[in-house]
Amino acid sequence: MMPEPSDPRPTNPLYKALAARLFSRITLHDNWLEQQRQYATGATVVHVLRSTSFVDFLALDQLMHVHSLPPIRFANDLGLGVFNPLARDAISNVFARTRPAPADRLIDALEQPGSAALLFLRRAPGVLDIAARGARLRRGIRDGDELIDALVALQRASDRPILLVPQIFLWTRRPDTRGTRPLDALLGPREWPSSMRVLGQFLSSYGNGSLRSGAPLNLKEFLEEWPDASEATLRNKLAYSMLRRLERERRSITGPVDKAPDRVRQEILRSRRFQNALGKLAATPEQRRNALEQANLMLQKMQALPDGGRTHRALEVVLDRIFQRIYHGLDVDQEGLKRLAELNREGTFILLPSHKSHIDYLVVSYVFFKAKLPLPLIVAGENLSFFPMGGIFRRGGAFFIRRTFGSDRLYTAVVDAYVRRQIKDGYAIELFLEGMRSRTGKLLMPKFGLLSMIVSAVLGQDSRNVFFVPISIGYERIVEAESYRKEISGGDKVQEDAAGLLSATDVLRHRYGRINLQFGTPQTLKEIALQLGFSLQSLTPKQTRNLVVRLGNNVMDEIARVTAVTPGALTALALLNHHRRSITHDKLVLHCERLLSILHAMGARSAPGLATNTGVLRREAIRGAVQMFLDANLIDAHATQEPSARRSKAAKPPAGSGSVYTIIDSKRVELDTSKNIIIHFFAERALLATAMLAEARGSIDKAALQNRVQYLARLLKNEFRIGTDSELDATVDRCIGAMVVCGELEFTADGNLQPGPGHDGWSGHKWLLAYAAMTRNFLEGYRILARTLSALLDGALPDKELVRKAIATGQRMVQAGEIERPEAVSKPVLQNAVQAFTDQSVLKAVKGDLVLADEFATATALQDFEMQLATYLEREGAL
Repeated sequence: MMPEPSDPRPTNPLYKALAARLFSRITLHDNWLEQQRQYATGATVVHVLRSTSFVDFLALDQLMHVHSLPPIRFANDLGLGVFNPLARDAISNVFARTRPAPADRLIDALEQPGSAALLFLRRAPGVLDIAARGARLRRGIRDGDELIDALVALQRASDRPILLVPQIFLWTRRPDTRGTRPLDALLGPREWPSSMRVLGQFLSSYGNGSLRSGAPLNLKEFLEEWPDASEATLRNKLAYSMLRRLERERRSITGPVDKAPDRVRQEILRSRRFQNALGKLAATPEQRRNALEQANLMLQKMQALPDGGRTHRALEVVLDRIFQRIYHGLDVDQEGLKRLAELNREGTFILLPSHKSHIDYLVVSYVFFKAKLPLPLIVAGENLSFFPMGGIFRRGGAFFIRRTFGSDRLYTAVVDAYVRRQIKDGYAIELFLEGMRSRTGKLLMPKFGLLSMIVSAVLGQDSRNVFFVPISIGYERIVEAESYRKEISGGDKVQEDAAGLLSATDVLRHRYGRINLQFGTPQTLKEIALQLGFSLQSLTPKQTRNLVVRLGNNVMDEIARVTAVTPGALTALALLNHHRRSITHDKLVLHCERLLSILHAMGARSAPGLATNTGVLRREAIRGAVQMFLDANLIDAHATQEPSARRSKAAKPPAGSGSVYTIIDSKRVELDTSKNIIIHFFAERALLATAMLAEARGSIDKAALQNRVQYLARLLKNEFRIGTDSELDATVDRCIGAMVVCGELEFTADGNLQPGPGHDGWSGHKWLLAYAAMTRNFLEGYRILARTLSALLDGALPDKELVRKAIATGQRMVQAGEIERPEAVSKPVLQNAVQAFTDQSVLKAVKGDLVLADEFATATALQDFEMQLATYLEREGAL
């Protein structure tokens, strides 16, 4: 049991008055207070701080007093005179001729029951130190070895363990600097600041200071581990161990050491790997000089200029307003964030978020800044380096690269060398693995080019752990949905610039629901190699490629798994899934309840506001999502009863019971981007239901069903991540088993499968209709392209021209009633269909253009092919 602490500060009224006011706003990290109480219960605590600072001491001393923790009765090198709260008789202590030695005072303090001590490991170098020992400036100056010797002696004489607890005060988020600055001689370097420098940091960031602990060191166990070590060896090992723990904890917040931009470029250009690459590209000294000049210019155009969080701090107020005005707020996976905070002490991150909006660039850094995690360097396209935002993004950590490198070997070498240097320096890298924003709301297939560079860089260094972190960024409505609709319908992509940014202020007049951030299970190369049966120490080029591909696929699967179901996504899915033009509010809510029950059975996460802790749908969440769509004019509302006298007949009724909703056909694509955020959860059931419903007899042999699902999965492999052919049978078996258990399917007496009795008020047949409806627009898009293939009977066409013709064909088919879903006329879907038909040997490329394969080069063959697809679109019955 922890001895009852007493307050050792009765003679410092001036200190008491100031301390309560000055240090009342320090943020304690996570469970800091519980940890300190636990430490003090079974051990004698010695707090260890990195360098001498009376500000740090006064703050820690006040926190001990406020939270009734063991009081600090000793601290070395304070020099506070009358303000020293540890002095029993401050005035006489100043004028005393002799005072006890620091080691004696330390032992005396710790032998008092319920007491603690504080040990500063180093002090900042002064002007004379720099003159005498300039080389040691960055490392501070280590004094007080006799104090460590005293602790060792005290521990050997006591059964009660002494716990050395690293304490880290953060008065500034700015990282340490490499090299010296003019003021460092007076104030100490940022890495080992003097008390005056710390005081300046404290005052400049008043109210934003924080305190956290590192991993404690049990001195008793430490001595048992080194029974035969000399006093000097123990002293050095102890000091090094504590410095390493303090440094690891500090760097986990501030990030890597800050270096001047030109120094970074020089380090990159002089690196052995880049010099080797340069030697292969430049044969003569003149060519080498020219290549170096080009490379330096490339780096200047590319380079991030992170400013230690100052840009983020300046933007914080703006982003707070944006996230509260455009959105209703931001929901963060707090458990996942805590897990990352722990891993951050062990290594660095490669952050791999989903990519649906330009808002993605802000979300992760905003959350990391709030959580006091090191800010990442963000891989961004050159299109985002426009004035004035390019400079802001650059100082916020973005570095800009070309969308494609082509055959420019020098540029490839520069990007590779830049990424390697940042990883070696310890920076977290944020990379959007999909390569571009998803215009449809679905997850895209991973791109492996830059990921390969990063993996190669990680494999090339073994000094730190690197964690690849999947991140799902989910929205209820996507800010760019309207511009996406124009692109999807055949329009050209608009280049980002300042004018586009200013016009985007229109979004401030709308609400887009809530953003949801979820973290998947971090991946390591060691774990991936184990899955593949590889050894990281002896990878062949082919094995390295397989490692990259498996990593990328694992990350995308994790993003899909942890994506949260938001009210907007669920409501959009229910609205678009309904077979009639209109749906009542109560029927919509019921539909959402049914879909949510299936999602929860699959293990899907849901946004905090969508359901209760027991999984029951919050009806208000659906009402709010509908109102969001009404305000954005994506749907219309009509009252089921005559409007009251207070509301005119022309006024649109609000969302809620008593209203009927109709989707505006021209806005279905925008709703589709919300629906597609969660469509992947239903992909397997949708394909299975589509294959079932194509069977006119009502029941089907399991093997035949699996063959049909195999065909659909191969056809739509660019739309959904369902697994390889070898994995698909097992996937289908699991899906069938789950649908049989809940009554959506059942086996007949002869072993065939047919619709089951159903559940939640729907028959098995109705559930199959609901699932099949979720992917109908994709199949209709592929049918549109199949119809358009007849244009190739007259000769080859570029793929862009074929897609353009397909969009025109699809619009005609919608008007003729041949296509049920207007959102099927989608450029991304049609582009995926071109790729799928090429993979299935319906199309082939000849000199860059598309032609029909011989088997399909007749009008009859093309008509048969289209009818084969149409078979999967025939439906009987309605929801």
